[in-house]
Amino acid sequence: QVQVVESGGGLVQGGGSLRLSCAASGSILGISAMGWFRQAPGKQRELVAVITSDGATNYADSVKGRFTISRDNAKNTVYLQLNSLKPEDTAVYYCYTWVPPRTYWGQGTQVTVSS
Repeated sequence: QVQVVESGGGLVQGGGSLRLSCAASGSILGISAMGWFRQAPGKQRELVAVITSDGATNYADSVKGRFTISRDNAKNTVYLQLNSLKPEDTAVYYCYTWVPPRTYWGQGTQVTVSS
């Protein structure tokens, strides 16, 4: 059993910052990657950022230069620093942990950016 718990969402004005955290716990052996997706109302879930166990990262074009993903392997925790937030960043942000061959999801945390 693996649990994935996000925290850190909230309401922020445009141009502001937030930091999301996600901790994985339970029967975990060999986490390969951790990352974040988001889903805005009426839209499909989209990849925001991912980080592998050796620190390689990948970002959606829409967040490059504004968001930074980082990871603490010892704590099985991944962070997402969101800077220069825009109203279009408003979404539920979901953390995932990939322990091949399975993917585990958190419950999501709401990020709302006001204009």
